Amino acid sequence: MISTGRNSRSTYESHNGCAVVHMRRRASTGGLETMRRARLVVTVVFALAALAVLTGCPPKFPNCKTDEHCKDAENNEGKLFCINGQCQECGRDEECPAGKICKFNKCEVKPQCLADADCTGGLVCRAQKCVPECTRNEECGSNMKCEGVRCVPALECSADADCKEGKVCENNKCMVKVVAAAVEKACEIVTIHFEFDKYEITSESRSALEKNAECMKQKGIKDLVIEGNCDERGTTEYNMSLGLNRANAAKKFLQNLGVKNVKSISYGKERPVCNQSSEDCWYKNRRADFTTK
Repeated sequence: MISTGRNSRSTYESHNGCAVVHMRRRASTGGLETMRRARLVVTVVFALAALAVLTGCPPKFPNCKTDEHCKDAENNEGKLFCINGQCQECGRDEECPAGKICKFNKCEVKPQCLADADCTGGLVCRAQKCVPECTRNEECGSNMKCEGVRCVPALECSADADCKEGKVCENNKCMVKVVAAAVEKACEIVTIHFEFDKYEITSESRSALEKNAECMKQKGIKDLVIEGNCDERGTTEYNMSLGLNRANAAKKFLQNLGVKNVKSISYGKERPVCNQSSEDCWYKNRRADFTTK
C-alpha cells in the first residue's frame, strides 16, 4: 500500500502476476501542496502498475512469445516450443523423441520408407512401409510371375520339351523350328556385345551382323526379333532404355544391309546369362540376342 497524503490513498498489489492499483480518496481538507504531492504519488503508482503489466504478465496459453512461456504454462499439454506465437509440440525433428519426426508441429512416428530405394531385400515402399511387391503370381501383371518378393518376367520355357511340337525353346521362348538342314551347319546367327553404358556398334559387332544378315538369307529367315540386354549395374528404368537403344542400333545396321521385318525389344537387366559381379560376366550380359519366328 502507498499513501498519497490526507486526501487520497492508493493501494498497489499483485494479482496473478499483474499489477492492480486501488485508489481511495478522502474528503479534501488539505492545501495546494498536499494536492500536488498526491498527484505525483498517483503518477508513480500508475507508472509502476503499467510496467508490471508489460513485464510481468505472460501471454495466455497457447499464445506465447518465447519457449519459456510454453514451459511455464500450467497444463501445457506437452507443447513446449513457441512457434509463430503459438505453443506447439515441435518445430524441428530434433525436438521430437527418438524414432519420431516433426510433421505439422506434431511429433509423429518416423515412416519406414518414402521410396523403393529406402527398402532393402527386394522389398518395395507401399504406404510408407517396406513390403513384398508380391506374394503370389496373381498380384503381378500379364506375362509376369512372382519370384521371391518381386514380379519378374514369366519364362515361356526353359527347354525344348516345354514347347509344342515343331517349336524349340530359344531364350526362354518357344519359337518355330527353322528347318534348313543343308545350310544349318554352314552358318549361325550369333549374339553381339557392347561396351559399358554404350549402344554403338563396335567393329567386331559389325562383322558379326554382316554374317548374321548373310546367314538369314541362306536360311530363308523372314522375321527377326532383336533383344537388347544390359548388365546388372544401373536402375531398371535406365537399363530398359539402354537395352532398347542397343536393339535399335543392331536393327538399323541390318536394315541397311537389306534385312526386313526386324523387331526390336528390351529386357534391360532382367535376363542375365551369368550372375557374377565381374567384368567378364558384365560383358557377356551387355548384348543383343537374335531370335526368329
